[in-house]
Amino acid sequence: MPETRVIGAPDRKIGGAQRPPAPSTRPAAPQPAAPKRRKGKTLAVVLVLIVGVAAVAFLLTRPEDSAATPQDPEPGMTIMVEPRNINLADGRYLRMGFAIELVAEAEEVPVAQATDIAIALFSGRSVDEVNDAAHRAELKDELTRQLTEAYDGEVHAVYFTDFVTQ
Repeated sequence: MPETRVIGAPDRKIGGAQRPPAPSTRPAAPQPAAPKRRKGKTLAVVLVLIVGVAAVAFLLTRPEDSAATPQDPEPGMTIMVEPRNINLADGRYLRMGFAIELVAEAEEVPVAQATDIAIALFSGRSVDEVNDAAHRAELKDELTRQLTEAYDGEVHAVYFTDFVTQ
């Protein structure tokens, strides 16, 4: 009669009793920790939601462009101020002429007050100071500001038409 063989797990006996595990010559390798993917995915989803909510809030609450920036007044007529010699420091002088561009609604303004403001602003300065391009731009901005204030906002811009130092 043929022999019946039963093949089972090597650490189990036939009959149900378990055999103790064989001692290993190698130490057991540490099991790698399961990656924390759930926390990383949750954090990424939360960050995307926060950025999305912030973008929507910004778009809904930002002011309209036309209401936020005031309209620049339209330029009107230009008044020429004849060149004048202005005394600088160290016996030097500046020959300066300029034009005042008014806003569209403005009528002609007296030139004498503009000349007086320009003389007061440039008098006594050094030649190096008025010849430096950056400083000259600052002086021009200050002249524009003072003229705008003196003529109640009727000045749109100021342009130098003559500017010579000696």
